[in-house]
Amino acid sequence: MMPNIRLVPRVGWEVAGHPPTPLDPRLLPLLTAIAATGSLAAAVAEVGLSYRGAWGLLREYQRKLGTPLVALERGRGASLARSGEQLLGMEKSARRRLAHAFERISVEIGAGPRMARVMPGPRLRAAASSDLAMAALADRINAGNESRLDLSFMGSLAALEHYAQGRVDIAGFHVPLGLPQASRAAYLRWLRTRRDRLVGFVDREQGLIVPRGNPQRLRTFRDIATRELRFVNRQRGSGTRLLIDALLKDEGIDGAHIQGYSNEEFTHAAVAATVASGGADAGFGLRAAAVKYSLGFVPQARERYWLCVRSAAVQSAPVMQLVEALQSPAFARIVKRLPGYACPTAGRVVAIDVLRDVEQRT
Repeated sequence: MMPNIRLVPRVGWEVAGHPPTPLDPRLLPLLTAIAATGSLAAAVAEVGLSYRGAWGLLREYQRKLGTPLVALERGRGASLARSGEQLLGMEKSARRRLAHAFERISVEIGAGPRMARVMPGPRLRAAASSDLAMAALADRINAGNESRLDLSFMGSLAALEHYAQGRVDIAGFHVPLGLPQASRAAYLRWLRTRRDRLVGFVDREQGLIVPRGNPQRLRTFRDIATRELRFVNRQRGSGTRLLIDALLKDEGIDGAHIQGYSNEEFTHAAVAATVASGGADAGFGLRAAAVKYSLGFVPQARERYWLCVRSAAVQSAPVMQLVEALQSPAFARIVKRLPGYACPTAGRVVAIDVLRDVEQRT
């Protein structure tokens, strides 16, 4: 019996000739990164090319097309030449038209007597760390007819493990900004430079969640430890638990000295609810969760939430629709309503190596 094979359409470009030659798949991502960063050095880091390789690619297509695609000026970085802007504009227009034309169908070969049938719109399986914007995004996508996002919330490391094992198409995880590279080793373990790409999602603010007015005047974990206050923790394997442990280590505090360190909850909302109910004197989580429960908040760290996808899937219809949703004004409005959230990199596709940059460039 022939196995079912699902097919979805995608945009492809060729340079006219006898015979025509397909456009190098590295070119459009490179031009997109140059337009976003204004720097060839930053662009090659995002797309995973060497500086020399990018130069060679740009020279090759200047020769083939008879016009430069990029303008490089000493001391002024890089920008797209008119031809480069036109090429990217045509690519975006073609993607939109293709996504619209096929928004509700894909084709499955080997499915029953007729051997092909119309399928519902593209579907993405996602495992992701608990997040308010992620839940709102899934609700918005699933309310439409173009595609579907099957979302399961779990810890960041569990989401990445599911992704690495091929059980989901997308993993959502968050990484603190400004902490040493060593703190990211747990995430990088599951990722591969060539196999994977990152899609920017949101930046978030995390900190101590305390009763309204912060009656204990808490500022750091050391205050919780020295005053023997009750703490509610996040579960092991979550990105927030990794952040908590990194901050404790930075302050030189053993978790065993925190009363309630072993008291674990699985979501930001559950932590906030525990503090609101008087079950703990302090917790740790999102500013948005603290505001939702009318609690106090003491900021400790900002972090970047990423979505990881296969490099080979970046230009597939469902991923393109997801990226367009992230770049839309509607998503910006969702994020704006969440205290402590921002979306400076939403929808930007970058290389895994960005995680090795301590500052994680915007």
